[in-house]
Amino acid sequence: MYVGALRLDLYMPECRSLKEKRQILKSIIDRTRNRFNVAVAEVDKQDLWQLSSLGVTCVSNSEYAARETLHRVDRSVRALGKAEVLDSPITIFTP
Repeated sequence: MYVGALRLDLYMPECRSLKEKRQILKSIIDRTRNRFNVAVAEVDKQDLWQLSSLGVTCVSNSEYAARETLHRVDRSVRALGKAEVLDSPITIFTP
């Protein structure tokens, strides 16, 4: 069993309030969950208007599959254009 973790550090320059930030993040989170069947949560910078960190995790039977799923999530969030991805490190945990 392999557990993959992706941290997406996002910058949203157009956000002028936490309400706007929540709308953008909800859209990104819902789309990512539905499209890739992964767990997604805001893990840091909840009180900042223009910055956010999302944690994305998946479980797989191979390291390659976990890493590929997280790479596809990263590319998908970048392609949405709703937020600029500042950093996106991937970590794979093995038993």
